[in-house]
Amino acid sequence: MAKIAAATGSWHLEIVKRSDLHCFVVLPKRWIVKRTFAWISRNRRVMRDFECYDTTVAAFVRLAMIRLMLKRLTKPSLCS
Repeated sequence: MAKIAAATGSWHLEIVKRSDLHCFVVLPKRWIVKRTFAWISRNRRVMRDFECYDTTVAAFVRLAMIRLMLKRLTKPSLCS
């Protein structure tokens, strides 16, 4: 899976460690990843662990994101 991601372009990975303090600290970009995982997990085939192969799981994640994008693109806007 890492080879596929490396072949698709240049990626910059930044791992953000959680703060051990008991105060609120905004973590950069963490909410974007969690929100995207929540959108993907709304699909039944991705939420349950049915698949045996990584390629099948990657295909269903891709299908879930395509479904989400198509749903948003076909939604009528308020301006038109």
